[in-house]
Amino acid sequence: ILLDKDGKRKHTRPTFSGQQIFALEKTFEQTKYLAGPERARLAYSLGMTESQVKVWFQNRRTKWRKKHAAEMATAKKKQDSETERLKGASENEEEDDDYNKPLDPNSDDEKITQLLKKHKPGGGGLLLHPPEGEAST
Repeated sequence: ILLDKDGKRKHTRPTFSGQQIFALEKTFEQTKYLAGPERARLAYSLGMTESQVKVWFQNRRTKWRKKHAAEMATAKKKQDSETERLKGASENEEEDDDYNKPLDPNSDDEKITQLLKKHKPGGGGLLLHPPEGEAST
């Protein structure tokens, strides 16, 4: 028994065996809360006090909630980014309606050049016909 500086009994943290932890974890997987009789039965079968089982379950639920909340936050971020990506893609599709339509063979060169400039990095640079007065090379 350990004593503090005033001579009072010092609380020591219980250490549980691997078998006890395994049984507690298995039970926790099945149910997150234990009623009184179930807690008493489990405590007796593991050689623990009811209070130890109760506190272990409280601590384990807290750990489970934190992990669950973190997983939910990660899933939400992933879903939000996917939603934004899809939203951006649909906005681009709306902008690209003219670009994706088949070209009218009678379209003027200026309209075609504007479409190419809009959708090609560096402004397109493709000329269908050289400007008047310049020879094509």
